[in-house]
Amino acid sequence: MVPHLVTALTGPINELEQRVLDSTPAIERWFRLEWMEHTPPFYSAVDIRNAGFKLAPVDTNLFPGGWNNLTKEMLPLAVQAAQAAIEKICPEARNLLVIPENHSKNTFYLANVAQLVRIFHMAGLNVRVGSIDPAIKSPKKIELPNGETVCLEPVVRSKRRLGLKNFDPCTILLNNELTAGTPGILEDLHEQYLLPPLHAGWSVRRKSNHLHSYEELSKRFGKLLGIDPWLINPIYARADGVDFSEGRGIDVLTSHVDAVLTKVRRKYKEYGINEKPFVVVKGHVGGDGPGVVTVRDAKEVEGLAGKPRGASAGSKAAAAARELREPREVIVQEGVLTNERVHNGVAEPVVYMMDRYVVGGFYRVHAERAPDENLKLPGASFVPLAFSESAHLPQPGAKPGASAPNRFYMYGVVGRLAMVAASYEMEATDPDAEIYE
Repeated sequence: MVPHLVTALTGPINELEQRVLDSTPAIERWFRLEWMEHTPPFYSAVDIRNAGFKLAPVDTNLFPGGWNNLTKEMLPLAVQAAQAAIEKICPEARNLLVIPENHSKNTFYLANVAQLVRIFHMAGLNVRVGSIDPAIKSPKKIELPNGETVCLEPVVRSKRRLGLKNFDPCTILLNNELTAGTPGILEDLHEQYLLPPLHAGWSVRRKSNHLHSYEELSKRFGKLLGIDPWLINPIYARADGVDFSEGRGIDVLTSHVDAVLTKVRRKYKEYGINEKPFVVVKGHVGGDGPGVVTVRDAKEVEGLAGKPRGASAGSKAAAAARELREPREVIVQEGVLTNERVHNGVAEPVVYMMDRYVVGGFYRVHAERAPDENLKLPGASFVPLAFSESAHLPQPGAKPGASAPNRFYMYGVVGRLAMVAASYEMEATDPDAEIYE
């Protein structure tokens, strides 16, 4: 069952939706041509916000967890995409090693690992899970709440290859964001495919590179459809030299917040949108977790700096500011409202992709958050999204917003746009790329 959506379908989104549906052949051809020239990320997940007047991605994850939130109806699509992805990279692949995060006590995360193992096993591979956690010194079976088990085994590094005892994989799948840096054990591998590559990890990756790639693509895509790229692209700025704990660079951040808010107000006025603009301030590195601050006025930036832990001033915002992992670089991004509701909670869709295919997704729902707040926090729940029929099968001729597939096709299009942007980003930051003078 697809949850009923209560969405504010007003203004340009109706027009945008109709434009997308009318342009389906041109859109699919555009994606096809992109994938002839560029390599899609091995897998990805994109958080999307639907404001009613605007639909845009707000976070792109290249090491997605949460595969356990995909329903069994979505598995055939995921398995087919996994087969296509592996065939492209290593057609003779037999053994696949999954390297997870070092969360051996987090059973929700390990349920995601179990789902990945299932998908690739069904795709015809021998799959085992190898931990790079120094605490895992011998095979460790972990019981999951759903009755499944995951066996974590210590990785074994030879001179040029990585594997397990009596298990030599040709392909290694990272489900580890490498936020703490790239461990040497993963470097300088010989004749083994490491997916995604190391430079997709947060030890190298920077959000501004992805946002720049997406901005350029949204202009080209907007031209294809004859729409304003702003309808699918959040305005952003990068602020360097910001240190919340020391109160440094706050003036720089304030000016960036003010500039982005001014641009958004201009757009709201142009489209007759009667909402209060806001921005989100987040770290330049890492996923959009607790360290995401909603700011509605540039004056609020002062309240993010130098507040001691016990202080009431700054409250949730000050606490979130403390979570920003990279104090020197932050992103100021136009906030996109979410007008979707599932089970009376504020919701946002998350689209899951493997290779160049949309394979499923779910709603992240948080009953205690507002439409202009970050939902990726404790207390969020996940409601499956039936993409199996709807991601690539819109209903031409249907009234915009009247049928669920219209909406879901839009999500699939925006998710894939973010995926193309990620492929551009990976090419631009590839340390082994050939540079032509």
